[in-house]
Amino acid sequence: MTSAPDNVGPAQDATGALLARAADFAALRRATGPGQAVPTRPATGVAVVACMDARINIEALFGLAEGDAHIMRNAGGVVTEDIERSLAVSQHALGTTEIILIHHTRCGMEQLTDEGFSASLAEQTGVRPSWRLRSFTNVAEDVWACMRTLRSSPFLRASTSVRGFVYDVDSGELTEVTEESLVAHKQVTSSS
Repeated sequence: MTSAPDNVGPAQDATGALLARAADFAALRRATGPGQAVPTRPATGVAVVACMDARINIEALFGLAEGDAHIMRNAGGVVTEDIERSLAVSQHALGTTEIILIHHTRCGMEQLTDEGFSASLAEQTGVRPSWRLRSFTNVAEDVWACMRTLRSSPFLRASTSVRGFVYDVDSGELTEVTEESLVAHKQVTSSS
C-alpha cells in the first residue's frame, strides 16, 4: 500500500514528492510501451461514490484496476448536486449502470454540524460558505438517504442499480444498508 513519502516532514512539500512519483509512473508507462489503451467507459459499468477519507482505498477494496470504474469522492461520500451531475455524465455519456455508495465508521462528518462548521469557517476566513456541509449523525441512515436521492433523480436511469454500504475502517468489512437492516437497527437501539 502506498503512503505519504517518507522524506516529507511538516515543513516539506508533499506535492513535490508526489509529483516525483507521478514522473516515475509516466516514465514506467513510456518504458513498457503504450500497451492496450484503456477505454473511457468503465469496464465494470460501475460508479462508486465514497467518502474522501484516506483510510478507504477503494481500488484495493474492490480489486479495481485502471479503467474498471468511475470513482467519485467527497467529504462524507454524500450525494451532492455535483455528485449527481457526475453520475449523470457517467451513465448517459459513459455507460455505467450500477452505483455503489460507501460511507464509513468513525467518520468526521458525524462529529460536525452544518451550522457549527459554517460559523467556524466564517470566523476563520471572514466568509460564510454558500454551500451546506451535509453533516449527519447516523452513517447508515445517511447512506439510505443518499440512496433514496439517487433512486429518485430524474437525471439517472430508473433501471440503475443503487446499493449502499458502511465500510468499517478497522476491520475493512462492508455492511450493506437496506431497509430491513435499518429497521432491525432501530428496533435494537429502541429496546436498549
